Formats: sequence, C-alpha cells, structure tokens
Amino acid sequence: MTDRHHLLVHGATFAAVDDRGDISGVRGGSSPDGWFVRDARHLSRWQLTVDGAVPEVLRPVPDGDASRCALVPRGGRHEPPAYTVFREQAVGESAFVEALRVTSNRPEPTTIRLALTVDADFTDQFELRSDHRTYAKPGALRSRQVLDDGIEFTYRRAEWRSCTTITADPAPEAVEETGTGARRLVWTLDLAPHGTARLVLRVIARPHGERRALRVPRDPAAVRDQLLAAEGEFMEGVAFPTGWPELAAACARGLADLAALQVPATGTDGEELRVPAGGAPWFLTLIARDALLTSLFALPYRPRPAAATLHALAATQATGGGGGGRGAQPGKIVHEVRHGELAHFGQVPYGRYYGSVDATPLFLVLLGAYTERTSDPAPARRLEPHARAAVGWMLDHGGLTTRGYLVHRADEGGLANQNWKDSPDAICCADGTRPTGAVMAAGAQGYAYDALRRTAWLARTVWADETYAALLEQAAADLRDRFQRDFWMGEHSFPALALDGEGRRIDALASDAGHLLWSGLLDKEYGEVVGRRLLEPDFFSGWGVRTLAAGQPAYHPLSRHRGSVWPHDNALITLGLTRYGLHDEARTVAHALVDAATAGGHRLPEVLAGYGRDTHPEPVPCPHACVRESRSAAAPLALLTAVGGT
Repeated sequence: MTDRHHLLVHGATFAAVDDRGDISGVRGGSSPDGWFVRDARHLSRWQLTVDGAVPEVLRPVPDGDASRCALVPRGGRHEPPAYTVFREQAVGESAFVEALRVTSNRPEPTTIRLALTVDADFTDQFELRSDHRTYAKPGALRSRQVLDDGIEFTYRRAEWRSCTTITADPAPEAVEETGTGARRLVWTLDLAPHGTARLVLRVIARPHGERRALRVPRDPAAVRDQLLAAEGEFMEGVAFPTGWPELAAACARGLADLAALQVPATGTDGEELRVPAGGAPWFLTLIARDALLTSLFALPYRPRPAAATLHALAATQATGGGGGGRGAQPGKIVHEVRHGELAHFGQVPYGRYYGSVDATPLFLVLLGAYTERTSDPAPARRLEPHARAAVGWMLDHGGLTTRGYLVHRADEGGLANQNWKDSPDAICCADGTRPTGAVMAAGAQGYAYDALRRTAWLARTVWADETYAALLEQAAADLRDRFQRDFWMGEHSFPALALDGEGRRIDALASDAGHLLWSGLLDKEYGEVVGRRLLEPDFFSGWGVRTLAAGQPAYHPLSRHRGSVWPHDNALITLGLTRYGLHDEARTVAHALVDAATAGGHRLPEVLAGYGRDTHPEPVPCPHACVRESRSAAAPLALLTAVGGT
C-alpha cells in the first residue's frame, strides 16, 4: 500500500484511494482509507490483483478531482509488460463506480485472472481517527450474501441496519472466501492479440434510515457529468475578475468545491435542502458555523446556500420541550449534526450537538444579511419566531443579560472551547496558560453585536415592531460600550482574546481581533489601530494573518489555533479592514491568500502553517487539515467582495 491517499468527494460521500486506486482498510492513520457514506465506512477493502499478484503503478492516481491510473505486472527492463490495466473511479451520492480496461500488449491471445478483494466493515468514522478511539458495539452482526452479479454486505446492531451492494458487468464467475470476512470477485479474461476487456463495477450504500430510491450511475463518466453540471450551476452568472486572473481562478476553484460539498438537510417544513458541509474528509455534515460563514461569503454571488442554511438550522433549533440534543437550550442554534451509528446510540455527543457559542448570533447575522442583500423578506417573515428565539437565547442562557457577554464553558466529552477556535488549547494567555471555568471569547461578542443590530433592522423593516427594534439597538450599544471598557488592553493597544469567569483578560494577541472589525464592534479609532497591528510581522506571515502573533510563548506555527493561518479567518479580517477604510492593508492580505491559493492549484486549504514567507517561499500545510473545506472554498469570494478584482 502507498502512503498517499486521494480524495473523491460528492456531498456526504467520499472515497480515499491510494495511487493504485485501492482501498486497504487501515485504521488510525493520519488520513482516511475507504469509501464513506454519512459517517460510516461502506467499503473497507477494494484491492485489485492480476494473476495473483498486485500490479505496479505505471501512472498513479493524480492529485485533483479524478481517479485514473494505469497498472502493469511487475517485471524487468527486458520483459515488456504483458498487459496494462486502466482504472477510472468516481464517487456519486451514496455510490462508487469503477470502470476497468485490461489491454493485452502481446501479438498472441492471452488469458489472465483478474480478482478484486472487497469488504465493508461499516466502521464509524470516529473509530478511525488518529487518536485510536474504541467503542463497545454489543450485538453487532455482519453478514454477506452472494448475488448473481456481485455481493451484498449487511451490518445490524439492534435497530440499526446498513448495507453495501456491489455489482459487476460482466458478472464475476466466482465469489471466493478469503478467511478474513472479505470476499474475492474473480474473472477469467480471454484477450485477443492486443485486445481489450472491459468491466464496470457499481457500489451502492444504503445507510441506516435512508428511504430514498437511490440510482447507481452507469459509469464514472456519468458521475463526472453530474458533477460538472452542479459546478456549472454554481458558477452560472458569477462575474469573475478579469484584471486579476489568479483571484478569478481561486473563485472558480472554490465554487467547484462548494458544488461538491453540498450535503442533504431538512427544512422547517420538511423540505429537502442542500447546505454547505464543513469539509472533507471528516466533516461532510452540517456544521452550523461553517455553513453560516460559507453562506455569508457566497451571498453576493450565490444566495441560495444562505436560504437553505437558514431553514436547515431553524429546523434543528433547540426548543423548550426538553431533549433534542446535548447542550440544547431554548432558541440555541445547533453546532453539528451527525448521522452515524455512534451518534445514533449516544456513544458520541454529536447526533445533535449544541456546543457552539457563536452559531446562534451568526444565524441572525446571515438572516439579516440575506434579507438586505436580496431584498427578499420571505425567509425573515417565515423565520421570525426562530430569530426571536435566537435573540432570547443570547439574552438569557447565552449570558448577555446576566454576564454582559456571551459565555461558554468546557463540555467534558465534547468541545472544550465553543467559539471558532475550538481546540482545547486555543483560548490561552500569552504564556500559554489556559483559563478554567467560564470563558467570554472576544469574537463571539462581535457576532452578538452585529446580530442585535441586524435583527433590530429586521424588526423595524420586515416585522414592523419598533419597540423590539429599539430594545435590540440599545442592547447592542450597551454591549459595545462594555466591550471596549472590559476587553481593551491599553498596554498593547489591542483587545484581549477573551475574559475568564472572573472578568480577567486573557491577554494573548490573536487574530480574533480582526473579527471585531468585520462585526463593527470597535470604535473607528480602535479599529484602525487593530487593523494596522494585524499587518505587523509578528502577525502577518506573508501568506496571511496568524491566529496568534509570533513571539509569544504560546505561539506554535503548526498548532491548530495558536499560530497557524486560516483562510476563512483572513477573509473575515479582509472584509473588516475594508469596513474600517484600511484598503491597502486589505489588499495586502487578499494578495497573500491568493498567492497561497495559486501555489496549491488555486485551492485554499483549511489551514496553513504559520511559517513566514520570507524563509518559506512555498506555503506549508498544517497536519490534519481538511483537504477541501467550505469556508476556505468561499474565502476567495469574500476577497472579491472586499477588494474587488484588481
């Protein structure tokens, strides 16, 4: 097996294959291995042999969106390969399709034995993370049934049932046992001189709870046509900048990725929707913060994801009826929705998980922004009760009334930090010391301020409730005054990253201050000081603004949130710099991000290392980052909004 894996993504379905197009079913690696549908591995083995041997790679699977490779038998320089195997694979919704061509390179008839070892272990993705988690599965049972043209694998545990069906054209002449639970599909191929044999293999997954009639694509070309049509729909009508071709290419690449990252969701009236997923590989599901920010970035160019996201989140908003998910409080917007076995049985908390302090205000920000941008009041009218409930959560359980700020606390077994910097060590002092107890993160207060102001505008212009509008405007003004009194660190001329439960400032210098520019929470004088400070060398790496300024003891260039560079973070900063009239600074950040995208084939990753461009002329990836991430995919659109196309 090779160490490299290549990712094919279509909605909530993805495959990770090696250079040969094989899946070997490893556990605990730094990257996934298998074919996954809705959080479960529906193919754990997919390994090709010819005449009992693993062929060697003539042309590996390329980096990119296609999976095509060429394989030949092992041999020496003076033994030309007897045949060549051409593999082409594609992933559709709950489907995996492969076309195989075996071509003889000999002038005489040739017979070969082709075999494909297949298995489906139905392992939940949380069991496959690099931290080697294990979970009890009492009563779990796997079974296999040989079909006329393939095999079906089934998994049962109590009421849970999933299956994977593999069919082939032509049908295999035999399905052999391997002694491991896997099965071997076998064909004997008689090849004419320089002749070619073709096989098509189709795999369909039926995860637990799937009730739709699923169609299997006829071949990889049909899947590609579907993806190209979706990409074309996302790009239709978008005016790419002609004066900045690199930004245009990044926008086009991002829109194509967004088309592939749309996952199913259900709206307030039971309607089927498509919303932006978090990212591939491990977050191909509804992550509220990610979907909201992605929709905000795309809003001027593609408003439909915003409308879908709002209705999907309203449908999962916590109510006062009890139950509903971990951390649920009336009016709170969900953080994450999972569909896997472990979530179903409550072995991980993420079935419906409400561990986010900022999804609720961002929901209100998007609702106001959508209404203002599109002049379409229908969602605001339909979602008025949900918006009022969200404001109620911010004022009540969220902490604005009792503590003056939105507050979160570590959730044992869930997320320690519940703002966008959600890794356990992300909220810290400059020396690395972490707070205990309640935390009031700076960025979340900016979102709350913007949410109150935008909802006040909705109350006045759409709901005709002047009293409510005035109440929210006053709450926003009071929050702004409190924030600048409590968070501003005069000795640094910079806001604190957070306050702890005693109101003490968490004094790390962090990029979250740029989110305050985007939200408009800071007075103009303070905002200009902060904006210019973010472009100083300890913050600005040359590829973007670091999450934590270098030179502080807590800084680490490969830490997830303590010195790395996040494209979506920088997109918000760029929008904020523009808001405060710092156009030169905004262009500097935008050009840095576009250069990083250009170096990566016009695709921005989830996160980059914090190494400086002066010593590292190519952007360095961060470990464990999403290969494709919706916020990063939409970030070039935010840059286009902020600085234009020149």
